[in-house]
Amino acid sequence: MTCTLHPEADRELREAIAYYEMREAGLGTEFAVEVCAALGRIADHPNAWPVLEGDLRRCLRNRFPYGLIYSIEPDSIFILAVMHLHRDPDYWRQRL
Repeated sequence: MTCTLHPEADRELREAIAYYEMREAGLGTEFAVEVCAALGRIADHPNAWPVLEGDLRRCLRNRFPYGLIYSIEPDSIFILAVMHLHRDPDYWRQRL
């Protein structure tokens, strides 16, 4: 399966990469690599992560405080949010 990002999720991903890169050279790239690996695992095993609510699931990251909120669509995985876990936990609900 392929993964498609909500436009706001794409923006969140880009902003997080830029933030980590500003903190330390190469850290943004490491974050991007971890998120890309998570996207690959989600695409390969979409039911592996717990249901958050309804048909939404959340894949948590180990090294960085982020979770990927996603739904399993008929032909793809739809990433609704690249969510920072220490910020407002419900901000992404307006995208539903």
